[in-house]
Amino acid sequence: MNLILGGTGKTGRRIVERLRDAGRPVRAVARPLFDLGDPGTWAPALAGATAAYLVEPDVQAAGAHGPDRLPRLVTEAVDAGVRRLVLLTAGGAGHDGHPLKPVEEAVRRSGVGWTILRPTWFAQNFSESMWRPGVLSGTLALPTGDGRTPFVDADDIASVAVAALTDDRHHEQVYVLTGPRALTFGEAAALISGATGRVVRHVDVEPAAYTASQVASGVPPVVAEILTGVYRDIRAGHGADLADGVERALGRPAGSFEDYVTRAASAKAWGPTPRGSR
Repeated sequence: MNLILGGTGKTGRRIVERLRDAGRPVRAVARPLFDLGDPGTWAPALAGATAAYLVEPDVQAAGAHGPDRLPRLVTEAVDAGVRRLVLLTAGGAGHDGHPLKPVEEAVRRSGVGWTILRPTWFAQNFSESMWRPGVLSGTLALPTGDGRTPFVDADDIASVAVAALTDDRHHEQVYVLTGPRALTFGEAAALISGATGRVVRHVDVEPAAYTASQVASGVPPVVAEILTGVYRDIRAGHGADLADGVERALGRPAGSFEDYVTRAASAKAWGPTPRGSR
């Protein structure tokens, strides 16, 4: 039985689909029936599970209210009979001070088979979550300057996770997952424009102004500062390095941002093509 935390999320639902298509038993869990903040909901999810995909859905909430909740879940999962752990973290999670380092250490010390996935920014952020409103409005106002990011396709992340859940050769592997090419947000916007007929552009804003705008829209100041800091790293040229994690895990190159945009546009992720654009 494969237990998938965040079974309705960007990676979780893709993992569930792949496992079901392969005829593998799978249990997808998400709020309200399963809540990392409520250990009383854990036992029913863990019952009978032998492999688990773990993800922290709210890194800031975990840091503020329960920094040990996922490490504690790792312990309870192993005690319940889970013998394979696949953990999704993020770039830099192995460094001291990163909020996800404690759970990486818990997985490594668990005594069972483990695999750690460290993806860069998801390509699907443009079509399924945080940057989609900017695409739809035509303006991605972000403090990233000309910094580059090798956006990774969530479909690749899911495929690597499924391989790690079902194949022992991925034990004790840390896969850094990136796309095959680093793009600026301006280049990404231009590719989306070309595929959709929408006018989409990236507008650079000063980091301090971005933080202020986030706070004004209701984001807690501490969270706004952290998010701006991540974008400031992109602006400074950090995080543009490519990694071979997808190819090492799957034996094929990572999917390109262009292919992702073509699929997303065909699926009407940004709505119908505007009239007169073709």
